[in-house]
Amino acid sequence: MSGTTTAAVGLRRRAAGAGANRWVVLLVLCVSLLLVAVDATVLHVAVPAVTEDLRPGAIELLWIVDTYPLVCASLLILFGTLGDKVGRRRILLLGYALFGVASAMAAFAHTAEVLIVARGLLGVGGAMIMPATLSILRQVFPDRRERALAIGVWSAVAAVGAAVGPLLGGFLLEHFWWGSVFLVNIPLMLVSLPVGRLLLPESRGAADGPWDVVGALTAAAGLFGLVLGVKRLGGGELGALTVAPLVAGAALIVLFVRRQRRRRHPLVDLRMFARPAFSTSVGCIVLAMLALVGLELIAAQYLQLVLGLSPLETGLRLLPLTFAAMAAGLAGARLLRRFGPRRMVCAGFCLTAAAVVTLTAMGQADNAGLLLFGFVLLGFGLETTLFAAYESMLSEAPPEQAGGAAAIGETSYQLGAGIGIALLGSVMNAAYAPGLSSVPGVPSDASAAAGHSLGEAYGVAARLGGPAGEVLRRAARDSFVHGLHVTLLVSAGLLTLGAVMALRLPRVMQCDAPAVEVPAPRDAGDAALSFGAVSPPARRP
Repeated sequence: MSGTTTAAVGLRRRAAGAGANRWVVLLVLCVSLLLVAVDATVLHVAVPAVTEDLRPGAIELLWIVDTYPLVCASLLILFGTLGDKVGRRRILLLGYALFGVASAMAAFAHTAEVLIVARGLLGVGGAMIMPATLSILRQVFPDRRERALAIGVWSAVAAVGAAVGPLLGGFLLEHFWWGSVFLVNIPLMLVSLPVGRLLLPESRGAADGPWDVVGALTAAAGLFGLVLGVKRLGGGELGALTVAPLVAGAALIVLFVRRQRRRRHPLVDLRMFARPAFSTSVGCIVLAMLALVGLELIAAQYLQLVLGLSPLETGLRLLPLTFAAMAAGLAGARLLRRFGPRRMVCAGFCLTAAAVVTLTAMGQADNAGLLLFGFVLLGFGLETTLFAAYESMLSEAPPEQAGGAAAIGETSYQLGAGIGIALLGSVMNAAYAPGLSSVPGVPSDASAAAGHSLGEAYGVAARLGGPAGEVLRRAARDSFVHGLHVTLLVSAGLLTLGAVMALRLPRVMQCDAPAVEVPAPRDAGDAALSFGAVSPPARRP
């Protein structure tokens, strides 16, 4: 690296980290991410207690669970681009405050309606926090080598949060009431607000032109429709209430794209998608999440319904996946420097596909060693893919568009998760149901009801009792394992497609920072550096 470039990198580091060590900033951002990641899964184990206390209807219970991810996914682009305009730290701190208030509201909710509103506000707070953490990280770590390490730590924390949520929720429910799963957020937010205000640097993108309010609302409404429709598809709903939001959401997203292309100062610079590294990284994130969430859901059903494990035992069996993901995130920076984005993402997809094929050996008998090996390989491979894809996407985006780029990455993450549940769930159902179309010795109506799901099949078998119930139970278990194998093979095919897609990524990790010309200070006072003293590099065509 030349002397000019080295001096420029040092200057940008000092400017970005003014007022705080950038590694302390990373710690604050990771605490923020941990809270949001935990809150996305902590309610799952509390649903029975909430149902017993608040007595929600079926629709209300569905909205209690789904409001948070729906609202969060819908508003990521809105708040990501708003942070670019008015200041990312400002949006992050407002997100902290709203998250704390909404947590208190949810903890002491006395009706299902109040809890739904609180969950919606938590989603708004999460949408303010998530893209802000990545975009501030992009600004605070201008050197790509250090940024890769920071993103690795960031992704490892996300993996921890997703796994800790159900375990923390189970612990709190054993000792306190269900509202404690929300109340735990409040002291952490009370600490994060003043610490974040003191230590986090403010940053924003280009100040040219007004913020496109209409475009932001159009994107939010379109994403809400798409995510809602995809979630209903994942639940097996195919009626007008599923098709209508999908069509409306797609239409609004098309209008948003057309509007951004016409505007002189767009919310999101769609020219980023013309860069192979950026568009390919987004596609890889979608495919990786598609495989991960669908497989985790089916694996949890297999562990509980086929092997008969308890929810706690199921969570413990899935922990190796999380630990492997943490290890991949922490090792990701070194691997990326050595192998480059193309080989790293390809290898991640191939490792994950190998894990999925290995897991096709699962049967009705418990094979703990096989599951341990498969889950470790699965967690390491998927996290390797996600880390390298996120790093490439964020590094390819112009610094002034960091909030919008982070929001696009998080939105693709959420959409991939929703599509994965819908697609792999549909494959699973299509492979499972035919095996129960006609079971010898079982009434046809009972067989048809058992074809909806394995859990329902067990209920029907219990009501039948006797030899017929046992035959139905065995047939349902056989059909589920067959459907699991088919789903795993389809997932392996999608992962192989991801490996092929990753060939468009750069071969090597470009770490040299562009030279920055710094005018000589006129006096000692002018020599003082402040955040934003260094102009961002010009936007690449």
